[in-house]
Amino acid sequence: MKKLAAELFGTFWLVFGGCGSAVLAAAFPGLGIGFAGVALAFGLTVLTMAYAVGHVSGGHFNPAVSVGLATAGRFAWRDLPGYVIAQCLGAILAALVLYVIATGKADAGALGGFASNGYGDHSPGKFSLFAVLLTEVVLTAGFLIVILGSTAKAAPAGFAPIAIGLALTLIHLISIPVSNTSVNPARSLGVALFAEGWALQQLWAFIVAPVAGAVIGAVIHKALLSDD
Repeated sequence: MKKLAAELFGTFWLVFGGCGSAVLAAAFPGLGIGFAGVALAFGLTVLTMAYAVGHVSGGHFNPAVSVGLATAGRFAWRDLPGYVIAQCLGAILAALVLYVIATGKADAGALGGFASNGYGDHSPGKFSLFAVLLTEVVLTAGFLIVILGSTAKAAPAGFAPIAIGLALTLIHLISIPVSNTSVNPARSLGVALFAEGWALQQLWAFIVAPVAGAVIGAVIHKALLSDD
């Protein structure tokens, strides 16, 4: 239960901090943090929670990461359902709290996409479905390679959260204009439940692509880069 609680809280922190920065602070008049600020916020959520609770659960905070680690033999498949449920619950709770805060403004009005991921007309840069899928697959694969490499036995001890947090920051710097950046099905699910209807209609892409990318990254690392 401690592992599941750590995954729930860690994913809550990721979605609340990352998506919260996008919804509340990115376009704040005159002082907005923009894409770079949102990218940094996502990286900081993973970095801080990896240090805070990573020693309890492994610090996945992402169903795709859990699948990738299981594919690489670093995580037991039997534990996967519990982790995924805890991660999705954490994301949904974070989105709920964020929704309550965001609608607390007198002139809140409709929240629109609510930091959801999208393709076509709902991509920030109007990128096609194929471009979005390719971006999510490639970046999630790279993310898994960073995670597996930085947590290997031969890697410098204690620095993995920094590498992983910076990798997630870089991923967002690249892909916010393309897909609003998922690489995490739980993150995509949480906010989609409170967004306009299109977000749930397009959610499948941000489940399939990150999971596929995670498996590809795990296979590449295990076949070509692992020294285990």
